[in-house]
Amino acid sequence: MDFDLLKRLCETPGIPGKEDHIREVVKEALAPLVDSIEVDVMGNVVGVKRGNGARKVMLAAHIDEIGFMVRHVDDKGFVRLQPLGGFDARQLFAQRVLVHTRKGEVLRGVLAYSTKPAHMLTPEEMNKAPQIESFFVDLGMTAEQVKEKVSVGDMVTMDRTTESCGDTFFGKAMDDRVGVFVMIEAMRLLKDKCTEVDIYAVATTQEEVGLRGATTAAYAIEPDIGIALDVTLANDYPGPPDTETVTKLGQGVAIKIMDGSLICHPKLVEHFREIAEREQIPHQMEILPRGGTDAGALQRSRAGTASITISVPTRYVHTVNEMVHRKDVEAAATLVARYLEEAHTRDYRY
Repeated sequence: MDFDLLKRLCETPGIPGKEDHIREVVKEALAPLVDSIEVDVMGNVVGVKRGNGARKVMLAAHIDEIGFMVRHVDDKGFVRLQPLGGFDARQLFAQRVLVHTRKGEVLRGVLAYSTKPAHMLTPEEMNKAPQIESFFVDLGMTAEQVKEKVSVGDMVTMDRTTESCGDTFFGKAMDDRVGVFVMIEAMRLLKDKCTEVDIYAVATTQEEVGLRGATTAAYAIEPDIGIALDVTLANDYPGPPDTETVTKLGQGVAIKIMDGSLICHPKLVEHFREIAEREQIPHQMEILPRGGTDAGALQRSRAGTASITISVPTRYVHTVNEMVHRKDVEAAATLVARYLEEAHTRDYRY
């Protein structure tokens, strides 16, 4: 498994609407594996591997990460933030961030909370739930220096690396750079093979703010089958009850049945399940009560698309320590590749 590529994908900055840096990384990795590659008006990277034209299959894995934009710089030089994506404010204390300025400079700063030090708080103040709007960035500069360097709209990302730990990998932006990695690895497994279907490998933009890139890409491509590659919750740690585990780390790729954005096409679900059982690919069935993926957009494109999500179980989603298991990532890439080899063999019509 190419950990160096996964690490590069996760550590490269790219919030919704500002995916330029990560887009270049994906283009470089995907280009040798497809027959053509282009970038559309939304910034989606669209790689096409031509088959025999039996069907169009669209893979969608989003390249944007949750993060912030600079909303305001106050008269003391503190930077106020506009969140992009669903951060849990409880997980943001004592973090560091990177401010990416419009002139290309990267500034390291402290993400701090507008509150008194702990030893000065009353019990009522101590127990008050934190609010995203109360966080700010301290760049350690004078107000004049900050205002000279930082502009409204500049990208702000979490300052975290991607690391290997036992059989797992963890860091920021596994959601959904690990899905992008799975897409690239699946295409690598198919590199020297001719498929009956035409494969559109799409690295989508702005998923975290409304599945926007996938919506427009699917409208243009008009796929017969849509497959989103994303993360899902692995709540197999202290705290959540067993009934809310969703998936478990290290138990295999997750074949989604439904989430908050779609009910996956039952015939697609069954086909993927049959392949996993036949090929002895470790897998688990997934129902996610809330949240969604690009498959929700693919399903509703034009007159509708038979759609499904294939997920990588992930602990601590939407934090700076999102954790995945090597075996689950490998199983996801293998399952997707095996499916694409026989995607032409089933009739998904009702």
